[in-house]
Amino acid sequence: MSFEVDIHRRVGERTIAARFEAGEGITALFGPSGIGKTSILTMIAGLLRPDGGRIAVNGQTLFDDEAGIDLPPEKRRIGYVFQDARLFPHKRVRANLLYGYDLAPPEARWMSMDEATSFLGIAPLLDRWPRSLSGGEARRVAIGRALLSGPRFLLMDEPLSSLDSARRDEIMTVIERIRDEVKLPILYVSHDRDEIDRLANTVITLGT
Repeated sequence: MSFEVDIHRRVGERTIAARFEAGEGITALFGPSGIGKTSILTMIAGLLRPDGGRIAVNGQTLFDDEAGIDLPPEKRRIGYVFQDARLFPHKRVRANLLYGYDLAPPEARWMSMDEATSFLGIAPLLDRWPRSLSGGEARRVAIGRALLSGPRFLLMDEPLSSLDSARRDEIMTVIERIRDEVKLPILYVSHDRDEIDRLANTVITLGT
């Protein structure tokens, strides 16, 4: 899996831009808060349109301003783990996970519900409401929902934010297993250098 990203977008008084190529493992977008890391992820996901440039994954063009290509998010096969989990509060854990599973065309699914819950250790949580979950539990459910959507790669936006040290270590272990066992490429946003040093195979430093 290879990533080719060369995009820019004007936001207010500044321009957010990124240009990089990356391969397998975890590629970290590293830099201070406010530099535009989340905006770059949302452009790759198709949730925010760049003003210009190109995005390609494994040879498939997702966005190319000059060629007039802009695939909708559901066609990009991306699993997105947001900073705040974003579980549906009116759905139990099982239904949150099935939402991800139902998003994927049958031929694109490569992980079952049982495999996801076993891998993430969340089987005991299936009948719980999101409001009853700890921060670490909610993040594991959010990761499970993303994996069940049949993604070719994951986007992770500060997935350890607001967690205490024990929960941070727990989720980092999950992310390492996705990297090493599932071998799913990850584009990962953080401003924490220790976190990046532990997880990332490639670091793209922004704002230098």
